[in-house]
Amino acid sequence: MTEQKHSINWVTFLLAWVAGFCDTATFVSGDSIFSAHVTGNFIVFAAQVSAGGASAMAWTKLLTFPVFVIAVIIGGWLAEKYQGRYMILLTEGIILSFCGLGAIILPMLTGMEERLIIYLIVMLTVLGMGLQNAFGKLYGKETHGPTTMMTGNVTQAALDLGNVIRKGIRGNEVSISGLRKQFITIGGFLAGCILGAVLSRWIGLSAMMIPGVAIIVCYLQGEAAAQKSEG
Repeated sequence: MTEQKHSINWVTFLLAWVAGFCDTATFVSGDSIFSAHVTGNFIVFAAQVSAGGASAMAWTKLLTFPVFVIAVIIGGWLAEKYQGRYMILLTEGIILSFCGLGAIILPMLTGMEERLIIYLIVMLTVLGMGLQNAFGKLYGKETHGPTTMMTGNVTQAALDLGNVIRKGIRGNEVSISGLRKQFITIGGFLAGCILGAVLSRWIGLSAMMIPGVAIIVCYLQGEAAAQKSEG
């Protein structure tokens, strides 16, 4: 039971960290596009339109929504085709790793315009984040809650904190446990945001290699744990 709890804590923190990293990296180095909170791109697009900046590039922000939907559909298909629930994460990790490599190699090997390369990498990152969202919906018990959207987690943390303030710590184990879980999720996301902002400013979207490798490690660990439990 303790080992299972540790695994959930680790997977929750890592996935939240990856989402925070990717969301911030694409916003900082990918023309202010959110890769995890895709609905946030509606707001950025509307703000640009209202400021008279409705260029072709501004309109491409709306492409994140259908790309995200396609990714979730693919995630559902992977869940049906493969019994291993972490196969979705492996696919995500490969995509994000390719994003990091692409940011380095594509400018050297192709004559593509830099902005087009950026948009290609950002859309692939959105694809990865869509898969992670699908994983969270399909396998809700693998984490403490959503790992790509923090509004619901902050709301739950506030409710738990309110219960602790009103009723005290003693005899309020459910709310205390809830606060610990939300601390792992929100803390992971915040840590990812900070590192993603710093590294993407320093090395650009090639920084996507880091969360890509992290997700692949998560997959390998998950598969190893599954084989151990079966054995």
